[in-house]
This record gives sequence, structure tokens and C-alpha cells, in this order.
Amino acid sequence: MTMTLTTTRISPDWPCQVKTPGSYDWERSAAKWLRELVPARYASYPALIRHPVLLARHAQIQVQNEIRVARTALQTARADLPALGMPESVIELTIKMYAAEVMQLQHIARSVRAVSQALVDRR
Repeated sequence: MTMTLTTTRISPDWPCQVKTPGSYDWERSAAKWLRELVPARYASYPALIRHPVLLARHAQIQVQNEIRVARTALQTARADLPALGMPESVIELTIKMYAAEVMQLQHIARSVRAVSQALVDRR
């Protein structure tokens, strides 16, 4: 069965690693990409292997928690890192790193939502 194209694919949030919804093997490419976002130990759980929507849900939760961790690290870096003996130059680089990571994770979260919605819509 072939699905019509959705606007999800032309969205800047659609991951380039995932084929266009409705195209041959797109769900497999979506599942492969989603598995890369969760800890490796989850990749072997039969429920997540058989149900890409469930895998997408878990990936959404995983990425949201990673965002929280990166934000906490960003918000506490200036207060905590001097006590660890970090020089100001390292603290500044660390703050930039965490800020960039939050931005990247937010983009990944939008991508996961787009893929998740396309998986739900296929039903």
C-alpha cells in the first residue's frame, strides 16, 4: 500500500536519514534512525522492534530527558565548574558546548515528533 506524501517530509525537521513517508521501506528507515536515539540496550526489546510507534514514543521521552540534562548542565556550569578547578576559558567553552547541545537536541526532538506523527498517520 502506498501512502500519499505528507508535508512532514518537506519540513526542515524531517531527518535526512529517514525516507519519505509512503515510499518503499520508509518505516524501516524511521525505525533504524529512532533506534540510534535510544540507549543500545533498548534496541533488543521485542516490543520496540515490532512497534515503531512505541519506539518513537520512547525516543521522544529519551530526547526530552537529554534536553533537561543539558539545560541543567548549562544553567549550573558557571556556579559549579570553578569549584572543580576549571579555568574561565574552559567554563566558557563548556557553556557554549551545552548551549549548542540544547539547540541540537531541540531539533532532534522536533524531528522525532515529525517521524512519530507520520508513523501514527500511516495507520
